Amino acid sequence: MPTYLTATEAASTLGISVPTLYSYVSRGLLNSTPDMDGKRHGYAADEVRRLARRKADGKRAGKVAQKVLDWGVPVLESRITSIANGRLFYRGHDALAWAATATLEDTAALLWECERELIDETPDVPLPATQWNAALKLTRRQAPHQRALVMLPIAAAHLPGIWALDRQGRIETAGALLRVLAAALTASAPSREPLHRQLAKAWGITRRRTLDLLRASLVVCADHELNASAFTVRCIASTGMHLFGAVTGGLAALAGPRHCGETVRVSTMLAEAAQAGDVEHYVMSHMTYDDPRARTVLPGFGHPLYPDGDPRAALLMTMLDACTGVRTAERARLRSIEAVVDVAGRTTGLAPTIDFALSSIERVLALPAGSAFALFALGRAAGWIAHAMEQIDDGRLIRPRARYVGPEPSPAG
Repeated sequence: MPTYLTATEAASTLGISVPTLYSYVSRGLLNSTPDMDGKRHGYAADEVRRLARRKADGKRAGKVAQKVLDWGVPVLESRITSIANGRLFYRGHDALAWAATATLEDTAALLWECERELIDETPDVPLPATQWNAALKLTRRQAPHQRALVMLPIAAAHLPGIWALDRQGRIETAGALLRVLAAALTASAPSREPLHRQLAKAWGITRRRTLDLLRASLVVCADHELNASAFTVRCIASTGMHLFGAVTGGLAALAGPRHCGETVRVSTMLAEAAQAGDVEHYVMSHMTYDDPRARTVLPGFGHPLYPDGDPRAALLMTMLDACTGVRTAERARLRSIEAVVDVAGRTTGLAPTIDFALSSIERVLALPAGSAFALFALGRAAGWIAHAMEQIDDGRLIRPRARYVGPEPSPAG
């Protein structure tokens, strides 16, 4: 049931007077609904808040127009994920609280607005095992994202009617897509087991706490508002491309070193720091203050949307600590990582990001190279699919205009 505000409440939310509110209604900017007594009118809370956000963005637009695509004002409206006051929400649900028990399949059902059973019952891609195994053999030595970029188009070619699907058809395709992606990222055969268990099996993980860590990692990676890869997916989906094509584009964007490709840089840093002996000297010497290509001062530290620290990273680092024994090689690797966190915090005031946490999981648990990326990519695919579906339902082509700043055109003649 939608929530309605009174005229006074709506006007207060918008920062205007009640007479001005009535003028908004008369101009078609806002809708009103008569109450049961037919005398008063209500205003849908969602619509009022949306208009309030548009007004706020309009006030800021003149000052930050040049930064719209660089942590600036929103460029698209979405009902999927919000980030506010250092917290992450999936369709109004606190993502960290959700990650306490939910699987990626549960999260997909939430993000795709469907019943979980629909995901569990989605049919497999009718992909010949011989062809899949041959493709795996050719790509087994490649990095997970490189292998997935090869395997997804192969799978898409075996899905009949992939270009013309209704909503249920898209959900069925999406469920199959997640299973194919999990198999491609781990160089294994597609399975109907829960996705976190598929990763665990491929990586030889059996401990309950570690299984929980993989499950929670996938959930907190599922979506993060309109980041570069999600925007890429939406642009592709807006052209009419099918879900496999849109997710393949998102995967390519994700692999960039200023997106999840940063996990490779973090993994390298952690390995080198462990060998350096003097962790503080190593970390200080690897800080970058004047490189415009670097996303942050230090790989894996500082997130613009979380000035007090990335809560996803904090959760996963706490769970990782609980997974390690007291006198094990895992504990020794974790202590080395904690030393990096300590130095970075004291010298920069920055906290670890999700990239750092995933790379720490890969290192501490001695997972195959690229496992941090695989966790991120498989989890994020659920969000990409939600964005693609939302864009398909919207039905519009994303086609922004560029502000030309080059030489003046030559006069005719």
